[in-house]
Amino acid sequence: MKTTRLLIISIAWLCAWLVTLVPAMPQERGTDVAATRHNLTATGPGSIRVAGAKDVCRFCHTPHAANPIAPLWNRQDPGTYYQTYDSSTLVSSVGQPTGSSRLCLSCHDGTIALTQTYNPRNAPGGGTIYITQADRGFLGTDLSDDHPISFVYDSTAVLMKGQMRDPSTLPPQLPLDHESRVQCATCHDPHDDSRGKFMRMDNTESRLCLSCHNPDGWQASAHATSPASLALASQTWDNLDAASVREAGCGSCHRPHTAGGRQRLLRLEAEEDNCLSCHDGGVAQTDLRRALAAISTHPVRRTTGKHDPAESPSVMVRHVECADCHDPHQTGTGPPAQAPFIKPAMAGATGASGVGGDPTEARYEYEVCYKCHAQRNVSRAIVDRMFGNNDISDEFATVNASYHPVEAQGRNGNVPSLLQEYNTASIIYCTDCHGSDNPQDAAGPHGSRYSPLLTDNYNTQDNAVESPQAFALCYRCHSRASILDDKSFKKHREHIEEGISCAACHDPHGVRENTHLINFDRAVARPSVKAGAGPTFTDLGNTHGSCTLLCHGEDHDDESY
Repeated sequence: MKTTRLLIISIAWLCAWLVTLVPAMPQERGTDVAATRHNLTATGPGSIRVAGAKDVCRFCHTPHAANPIAPLWNRQDPGTYYQTYDSSTLVSSVGQPTGSSRLCLSCHDGTIALTQTYNPRNAPGGGTIYITQADRGFLGTDLSDDHPISFVYDSTAVLMKGQMRDPSTLPPQLPLDHESRVQCATCHDPHDDSRGKFMRMDNTESRLCLSCHNPDGWQASAHATSPASLALASQTWDNLDAASVREAGCGSCHRPHTAGGRQRLLRLEAEEDNCLSCHDGGVAQTDLRRALAAISTHPVRRTTGKHDPAESPSVMVRHVECADCHDPHQTGTGPPAQAPFIKPAMAGATGASGVGGDPTEARYEYEVCYKCHAQRNVSRAIVDRMFGNNDISDEFATVNASYHPVEAQGRNGNVPSLLQEYNTASIIYCTDCHGSDNPQDAAGPHGSRYSPLLTDNYNTQDNAVESPQAFALCYRCHSRASILDDKSFKKHREHIEEGISCAACHDPHGVRENTHLINFDRAVARPSVKAGAGPTFTDLGNTHGSCTLLCHGEDHDDESY
């Protein structure tokens, strides 16, 4: 038995030795280890070569006195402590690298010379060469920017994590080790570089990535199906061979090694830069960089590294990133939507109900807005209202006396000023008012010259001169002719022509206390001197009411119309 075992080892060693002597066979380049960068001999094709070395296999293997960690391994265990990958969404236990991964790192962490072998009598040749940061294979001892390794990948981990495939479905090309752990060799075959980067599978359209990962909605998403060319992208994908967004798949945003954004392995550290590499008018048709440089924006550049998929709006550091409103794995899925249902571009985004609790996948667009504009995360008031309330979910609440119809159709059944395409049963989106002022820009609240991120001008200042431009935002839905003809309120023309803006009387979101969105601007409407009270409004029925206030020098003491 011992003789047979020695014979088998000797034959295996002889075959490995012959690789260095026999010219490359006429097969696909890279399927023979001698034709890859792992051939570190003096005649190897890579940039790292050891003078005088002739045996390809000896850098890693020895037929006798081998390291017991792996079969016939001729490398020292580096004994190094590594900083490993970690993130708030990681459920597996990722400790120090084990098994074959640790031995791969004996070269790729740059701490041990390539010629320093476990069996000194079977060294590959002279010279002392290390992998350095200048080499593409350098990983160093900080692995927090690399895909995790040496963790158990089993059904329990899949149940805990979600959006992962059961390991029983793994293709045979992707082996786990004997302890069901993912190792370097799960994705990389050190002897075969025919697919590039020693990958075990062709990763076009992320076939290898998707053998383990199964993101919700990915297969039908815009990023998985887009034929858009990467040729005009502002970002250079130095480790990616793909002509289109579809071919690049996960690789458009993620990098499995030396990632800039360590958590989630994003290519670039600043979250928005991963999006803007394509969404700058080069790959995607619209230029978000231009929109985000506008006077009023969602300030995605103000913070970096603050967004977390596991965050709770009630305690999170105030910030906004692209991923707060868009799920890049699901965006673009589904048919066009009608208010209030979420649009395809925001499919999969998380949202908040406005009444507390952790965020869940949003069903309605306004729920995405409520994550930051409701509860604790309220915005600064633009107008100092009689009834102050900056919690947008409170203002749109359907129990209020009046509200713009964002959550549901409005309460008022008689709104004669509505343009033809609207009626009293219509529901609108937050983004019908808050969005880009440039029709050529991407839809949505990215940037506008009109604050606060409005699609059109809305003059809230006192003594405003009425014009189609002054109140263009209101006139998107309400007929200017109807307003000036006093079709809904008999004093509309008089008030507007005196320089009283829409904002002086109306709160555009909603108000709990009054009908018709009446919530006076304190800077314009003051308490009545005659009555010693106000400003107040009383609804007296259809098209009838009364006001008690002092406005523009006119004192109204329960003055009705």
